[in-house]
Amino acid sequence: MADAESHAEEDRQRKEEAEIRNPGDSLLYSTEKFIKDNEEKLSTGDALEKKTETEAALEELKTALGGSNYEMIKGATEKVATVSQALGAALYAGAAAEGESAPAEDGVEDAEVVEEGK
Repeated sequence: MADAESHAEEDRQRKEEAEIRNPGDSLLYSTEKFIKDNEEKLSTGDALEKKTETEAALEELKTALGGSNYEMIKGATEKVATVSQALGAALYAGAAAEGESAPAEDGVEDAEVVEEGK
Protein backbone atom coordinates (compact mmCIF):
# COMPACT_ATOMS: atom_id res chain seq x y z
CA MET A 1 0.00 0.00 0.00
CA ALA A 2 2.80 2.42 0.91
CA ASP A 3 4.57 1.51 -2.33
CA ALA A 4 1.50 2.43 -4.38
CA GLU A 5 1.15 5.76 -2.59
CA SER A 6 4.81 6.57 -3.12
CA HIS A 7 4.43 6.04 -6.89
CA ALA A 8 1.06 7.76 -7.24
CA GLU A 9 2.57 11.09 -8.34
CA GLU A 10 4.86 9.36 -10.83
CA ASP A 11 1.88 7.43 -12.25
CA ARG A 12 -0.15 10.64 -12.54
CA GLN A 13 2.66 12.31 -14.48
CA ARG A 14 2.99 9.35 -16.85
CA LYS A 15 -0.76 9.36 -17.46
CA GLU A 16 -0.71 13.10 -18.18
CA GLU A 17 2.22 12.64 -20.58
CA ALA A 18 0.38 9.86 -22.42
CA GLU A 19 -2.79 11.97 -22.64
CA ILE A 20 -0.77 14.76 -24.29
CA ARG A 21 1.49 12.68 -26.54
CA ASN A 22 -1.01 10.11 -27.84
CA PRO A 23 -3.33 12.55 -29.65
CA GLY A 24 -0.26 14.23 -31.18
CA ASP A 25 1.16 10.91 -32.38
CA SER A 26 -2.20 9.83 -33.76
CA LEU A 27 -2.78 13.13 -35.55
CA LEU A 28 0.73 13.05 -36.99
CA TYR A 29 0.19 9.57 -38.42
CA SER A 30 -3.30 10.22 -39.81
CA THR A 31 -2.34 13.55 -41.38
CA GLU A 32 0.78 12.12 -43.03
CA LYS A 33 -1.33 9.23 -44.37
CA PHE A 34 -3.98 11.66 -45.67
CA ILE A 35 -1.32 13.65 -47.53
CA LYS A 36 0.28 10.51 -48.96
CA ASP A 37 -3.06 9.04 -50.05
CA ASN A 38 -4.10 12.29 -51.77
CA GLU A 39 -0.71 13.42 -53.10
CA GLU A 40 -1.96 13.76 -56.67
CA LYS A 41 -5.01 15.83 -55.68
CA LEU A 42 -2.94 18.14 -53.48
CA SER A 43 -0.53 19.25 -56.18
CA THR A 44 -2.12 22.45 -57.47
CA GLY A 45 -3.58 25.75 -56.36
CA ASP A 46 -4.95 26.31 -52.88
CA ALA A 47 -4.58 22.63 -51.99
CA LEU A 48 -0.81 22.79 -52.67
CA GLU A 49 -0.49 25.88 -50.48
CA LYS A 50 -2.42 24.19 -47.63
CA LYS A 51 -0.35 21.01 -48.05
CA THR A 52 2.88 22.99 -47.67
CA GLU A 53 1.51 24.73 -44.58
CA THR A 54 0.41 21.38 -43.12
CA GLU A 55 3.78 19.76 -43.77
CA ALA A 56 5.52 22.62 -41.94
CA ALA A 57 3.16 22.16 -38.98
CA LEU A 58 3.86 18.40 -39.03
CA GLU A 59 7.59 19.07 -38.75
CA GLU A 60 6.94 21.32 -35.74
CA LEU A 61 4.88 18.55 -34.14
CA LYS A 62 7.59 15.94 -34.79
CA THR A 63 10.13 18.22 -33.13
CA ALA A 64 7.80 18.84 -30.18
CA LEU A 65 7.10 15.12 -29.73
CA GLY A 66 10.85 14.52 -29.61
CA GLY A 67 11.09 16.68 -26.49
CA SER A 68 9.33 16.83 -23.17
CA ASN A 69 7.76 20.30 -23.25
CA TYR A 70 4.10 19.39 -22.97
CA GLU A 71 2.81 22.87 -23.71
CA MET A 72 4.80 22.86 -26.96
CA ILE A 73 3.34 19.44 -27.86
CA LYS A 74 -0.20 20.67 -27.13
CA GLY A 75 0.31 23.81 -29.22
CA ALA A 76 1.83 21.93 -32.14
CA THR A 77 -0.95 19.33 -32.04
CA GLU A 78 -3.62 22.05 -32.12
CA LYS A 79 -1.86 23.78 -35.01
CA VAL A 80 -1.69 20.55 -37.05
CA ALA A 81 -5.37 19.90 -36.33
CA THR A 82 -6.32 23.36 -37.58
CA VAL A 83 -4.21 23.35 -40.75
CA SER A 84 -5.09 19.76 -41.62
CA GLN A 85 -8.79 20.63 -41.46
CA ALA A 86 -8.11 23.49 -43.85
CA LEU A 87 -6.21 21.07 -46.09
CA GLY A 88 -9.15 18.67 -46.14
CA ALA A 89 -11.52 21.52 -46.95
CA ALA A 90 -9.29 22.64 -49.83
CA LEU A 91 -9.13 19.08 -51.17
CA TYR A 92 -12.90 18.62 -51.07
CA ALA A 93 -13.54 22.09 -52.51
CA GLY A 94 -11.25 21.22 -55.42
CA ALA A 95 -13.00 17.89 -55.90
CA ALA A 96 -16.42 19.58 -55.84
CA ALA A 97 -15.33 22.15 -58.40
CA GLU A 98 -13.92 19.39 -60.59
CA GLY A 99 -17.16 17.45 -60.26
CA GLU A 100 -19.24 20.44 -61.35
CA SER A 101 -17.21 21.04 -64.49
CA ALA A 102 -17.15 17.43 -65.69
CA PRO A 103 -20.02 15.25 -64.51
CA ALA A 104 -19.03 11.61 -64.49
CA GLU A 105 -21.03 8.93 -66.22
CA ASP A 106 -21.12 6.07 -63.77
CA GLY A 107 -23.60 3.87 -65.62
CA VAL A 108 -26.16 3.97 -62.81
CA GLU A 109 -29.79 4.47 -63.77
CA ASP A 110 -32.66 5.38 -61.50
CA ALA A 111 -35.30 2.67 -61.46
CA GLU A 112 -38.55 1.89 -59.70
CA VAL A 113 -39.31 -1.52 -58.25
CA VAL A 114 -42.74 -2.75 -59.33
CA GLU A 115 -44.25 -5.79 -57.67
CA GLU A 116 -46.46 -7.78 -59.94
CA GLY A 117 -49.60 -9.65 -58.79
CA LYS A 118 -49.51 -11.79 -55.71
